Amino acid sequence: MLLLRVPRSPYESGREGIGVVAVMSRAPLMRLRELIARHQWFAVALAAGAVLRLVAMLGYPGALWFSGDSYVYVGAALRPRPDLSKTTGYSLFLRALLPFHSFTLVTGVQHLFGLGIAVMIYVLARRVGVSKRWATVATLPVLLDGFEIEDEHLVMAEALFTFLVMLALLLILWRYRTWWLTALVAGLLIGYAVDVRSEGLPLLVLFPLFMVWRGWRSWRGWLAVVTMTIGCVAPVLAYAAWFHEWNGSYNLTQSAGFYAWGRVSSFAECSVINPPADEVKVCPTGSPSSRTPPGDYIWHVAQVHKNLNSTGGPVSVANNKLLENFAIRAVLAQPFGYAEAVVKGLAKAVEWPRQKYPDAGTVSYYYFRLQPQTIPDNHVWIKGGTAYQDAVSYGHANPSTVVEPFAALISLYERIIYTYGPLFGIILLMGLGGVVRIEGLRERRPRLVWSRRAGSMMPWVTGVVLLVFPIAAADFDYRYLLPVLPFISLAAALGFAPARVRPAPQPPAPQPQLTQQDDEQRDDLTSQIPGPVS
Repeated sequence: MLLLRVPRSPYESGREGIGVVAVMSRAPLMRLRELIARHQWFAVALAAGAVLRLVAMLGYPGALWFSGDSYVYVGAALRPRPDLSKTTGYSLFLRALLPFHSFTLVTGVQHLFGLGIAVMIYVLARRVGVSKRWATVATLPVLLDGFEIEDEHLVMAEALFTFLVMLALLLILWRYRTWWLTALVAGLLIGYAVDVRSEGLPLLVLFPLFMVWRGWRSWRGWLAVVTMTIGCVAPVLAYAAWFHEWNGSYNLTQSAGFYAWGRVSSFAECSVINPPADEVKVCPTGSPSSRTPPGDYIWHVAQVHKNLNSTGGPVSVANNKLLENFAIRAVLAQPFGYAEAVVKGLAKAVEWPRQKYPDAGTVSYYYFRLQPQTIPDNHVWIKGGTAYQDAVSYGHANPSTVVEPFAALISLYERIIYTYGPLFGIILLMGLGGVVRIEGLRERRPRLVWSRRAGSMMPWVTGVVLLVFPIAAADFDYRYLLPVLPFISLAAALGFAPARVRPAPQPPAPQPQLTQQDDEQRDDLTSQIPGPVS
């Protein structure tokens, strides 16, 4: 009789796995206190993050609102349609929760997304051997950053977007060889993430390229590449078809030229660009130094509003193309001006103290306020209802409420505890520890050396892409840093993974001395094998 023995513990085989996953595999018998005892550092950090989010929910029942964007998302959730200025994939998430008529549920789920992102950072870091303490430290910017918590409490797309991308990253990094079905699911997550937040567009190329780099040597690797690509493209094509049904063109939005024009307004000089006659009417006036930042400038200047109103406004098909052509012409005529504008935007990410950029009004939405917000009842963002009417219809309650002392506590906390600019820069640089490390500190002869570690550089590249692309395409905004932070934090943790050690080459085993009789027998056996011997 064949007897099978089940190991009593995940360590009995002599091979220690990741504690969290090893315990979860025993789900029916797992006890929560056992999990906490084995991961005390992370349990404390996770509990602290959960308590802070609970204080936010007690202080601000319902949700916080970002002017314009939040109203579009809620209106499109009640009356589904693609918007001209931004993708409304986030509205599909809101619509899924619509039967509950509760913004408290919406923000509660988004706070769970934040906690879930921290858990994924921890298990990925532990997966490659990062110590429990360093893996926990990597989760702190997500768990404790006051701006991250406030953003999760907004009716905005960043929390959902970041969760989707991190989950896709977890799926493809969990094993070195990604199963085609896993690659397909990861691709679908990325595709939907782009529908949620169009700033993720470069990920449609980045993730399949990563799969090519990792699996091009085998047909299974190429199968994963193909299914990943299909997964990435399918949700985006579906959204483009939906957009075409409403607006007559296969796009995700009709505002790329509008934002690109804003980007070049920070340096464009028409005396250098020499635009054709039809583009002269959108030339920014005055010197570049006299203009407000692009994120503020595009909403107020006559060139893209008054001058284009008679022909459909800045997000009509023709005018969006006009603004896009001008932006391209400006970049080609002033490439160094464009590069300087992007670099200045990147520099703002690591500056301290924070500036009121692009303007004080925009920045004010990134803080917990001590007074209820006023939701407009005299303006329509999605046809069929005003912003206030939509908010009440969705939430069946006052759309903005402040409860003390919880609101004052979380508001004060946010202003003190967050990822300061210089710390953000340090985390970003530490992410390079996966390939570059410093040796010789003890000998007082520090030097940079290349060292392939067990972790992947994919989280760092993802973070950098999500940092650079919005700045290059539109402008810097502090809100754009929040989806970047989890990925560079994970990358920094992976820098502490054990270095890959290649096994030392073994000397060839000694060959036995063959006698003349052995040679004759070998020749006789060889002669009996049909065909060539390789």
